[in-house]
Amino acid sequence: MSRFAPRTTPALEPAEAARLADALAARDVSLFVDGTAHRLAGPVDEAVRDLLARFARGEAVTVSSAEDVLTVAQAADLAGISHSYVRKLTDAGIWPVQYRGSHRRIRCEDVLAWVAGQKKSQGT
Repeated sequence: MSRFAPRTTPALEPAEAARLADALAARDVSLFVDGTAHRLAGPVDEAVRDLLARFARGEAVTVSSAEDVLTVAQAADLAGISHSYVRKLTDAGIWPVQYRGSHRRIRCEDVLAWVAGQKKSQGT
């Protein structure tokens, strides 16, 4: 499991989001590190473009590591729900759970699928 907690960054101001959207329309996004331009490839390029596109739409963004299994706390943070609700979801069998001793572990893909289903059912 990742030792890095998820990090949420608030949405950009509308004017900043609009400037970013205009810049992304050029499709030539470069990453500069210490003054050196780097081109990202494959899934990393897609992930960075997706992150920037979300900011350009005025969304707040949470970045976390995708792990095979999550603790109750990590699953709660990822789904944006309480720890007790995570336990209810696992008790009800909505989220399959693995036990390591008495500690629950939930697959990240199950949490993400549930979150996507919740968004779809809410029409967002």
